Amino acid sequence: MDELARTADDPLAVDAARAVIARARDELRAGADPGDLAARLRDELTAARRPALRRVLNATGVIVHTNLGRAPLPQAALERVQDAGRAYSNLEYDLAAGARGSRQDHAGRILSRLTGAEAAIVVNNNAGAMLLALAALAEGREVLVSRGELIEIGDGFRIPDVLARSGARLVEVGTTNRTRADDYERAVRAETALLLRVHQSNFRVIGFTEQPTVPELAAVAQRHDVPLLDDLGSGALLELSDEPTVRGALAAGADLVCFSGDKLLGGPQAGIVVGRASLIERLRRHPLHRALRIDKLGLAALEGTLLLYLEPDRALREIPVLRMLHEDAATVRARAERLAAAVGGDVEETLARVGGGALPLAELQSFACAVDEALSGPLRSSEPPVIGIVRDGRLLLDCRTLADGDVDEVAASIRACR
Repeated sequence: MDELARTADDPLAVDAARAVIARARDELRAGADPGDLAARLRDELTAARRPALRRVLNATGVIVHTNLGRAPLPQAALERVQDAGRAYSNLEYDLAAGARGSRQDHAGRILSRLTGAEAAIVVNNNAGAMLLALAALAEGREVLVSRGELIEIGDGFRIPDVLARSGARLVEVGTTNRTRADDYERAVRAETALLLRVHQSNFRVIGFTEQPTVPELAAVAQRHDVPLLDDLGSGALLELSDEPTVRGALAAGADLVCFSGDKLLGGPQAGIVVGRASLIERLRRHPLHRALRIDKLGLAALEGTLLLYLEPDRALREIPVLRMLHEDAATVRARAERLAAAVGGDVEETLARVGGGALPLAELQSFACAVDEALSGPLRSSEPPVIGIVRDGRLLLDCRTLADGDVDEVAASIRACR
């Protein structure tokens, strides 16, 4: 009674009680027993206060998992977010001049150092970066792009639709599987404002294929005095398999390069454009820049992540995405064995993937702890939720995407669910 009396003073109690009673009535009409209404009321109140956006343990083996928030942030980035969020900051204030400054200055200098670009600008995501670039450089004019690069990305977003919203006119060149520099050359005319090269994300054409290189496209762009925008999508700052780097794209002749902050870079959601200062300035002055600009917390997390890249060895150790990509299989196997021993599971060899549209053909040797498939649902409801992969009647908990410190939490959740 004392507990129920305390509940009565809860400001959420009335709405929670109404919801519980409404469901109980429906169950009674259906001939079911609604059970302990006081317990259900307590559960309803607990759920009302629990955040909807929650930490989960990723045991899927997909490193940059879009549904699970893409890149987990390094500790240095989290510390920068805390510093910027708990007090005032010099977000748009020039401390040296004592006057208004630009939020773009904070990440701009370090991006130029890391990529070799003259200047940089950061917005809320890479689709926004492309939209801003096209609106600022090609609104009302033509953009040349290969048919093989007009893809659909996650959640049904199609590249041609994004291009159309910029106000630019899309001109397709080449064919789905083969496009050459000559196709761009023949399509350039007075109305051409931009040559665009788009990362193909998870889409690949295998067989008789051909795409022009960045130097070949840059040569066409230079002959006709139009910029070349290279959308890298994932945005690697370090050498990773055959993934093009941002510095490499600029060195090969791209005038602008845009890429994501929360994929291979390993930082927060952001759209980054680097390249020629005169073009970056046109993006900065466009009205869409204010609508798409990054917020102070995202900017703090990005700067904290980028600072780690000044020491590549440190970046490989401290940026979770890079650590998971480079961790040796023996270490992953040892983690899987420790989890299996703790819960009575079996160790199975698996293949992990990069995810997020990056390196779609890459397969990373990995190891998982296999447990009963029936645990899949209960583990999703545990605290924290544990997300694995159901395959061949077993739930596989891939240990490449689990950190050493996660193993004990996963084991405790499994034991609680049995």
